[in-house]
Amino acid sequence: MRSAQTHSPRSAFTLIEIMIVVALMGLIATMAIPNIYQLGKKEGMRRAVSDLIEVCSNARAQAILRGVAVDVIFHPVERRFEVGGLAAAPTNSGGEGVAAKPVPPPSPGTGLAGIIPDDIVLEMLDVNLLEYSQSEWTRVRFYPNGTSDEMTVIFHSDKGDFRKITLEPTTGLATQGPVK
Repeated sequence: MRSAQTHSPRSAFTLIEIMIVVALMGLIATMAIPNIYQLGKKEGMRRAVSDLIEVCSNARAQAILRGVAVDVIFHPVERRFEVGGLAAAPTNSGGEGVAAKPVPPPSPGTGLAGIIPDDIVLEMLDVNLLEYSQSEWTRVRFYPNGTSDEMTVIFHSDKGDFRKITLEPTTGLATQGPVK
């Protein structure tokens, strides 16, 4: 005796269904690409804050790793800041008057320097409770034991956005938040 065979219909996707799914994925990707691009592109306030936090973090790390004090040097009038004190001190083995070759400042975006964009105003630069926002230069020192000078920076964008970056002196860590 033969057994009765029952045929169940096979479930599969049709070509039309696959094409509709691919078209929807393409449409979603087309709408998302500009937003993803903007996330990676740093401008204005995002650039100023991230550059400052990165420079402070690198200066702290260099101070701890090298066992020497490292400075972050601010030039508020020139709207820039950089890690200083990383170059080896020149040795004077000869006579008097030997001039050391000037070391060029690091370029922005390397984690060792940063700039304050034109659409950002440096509202406040306090180092150890003294105001330096209109000074020609000032420095914040990071020490080998992980501590640092006290620092508070307030940025103000032309869109009315304020950001406050503080440096905790006992840990040397920079944090950011809104101005209250």
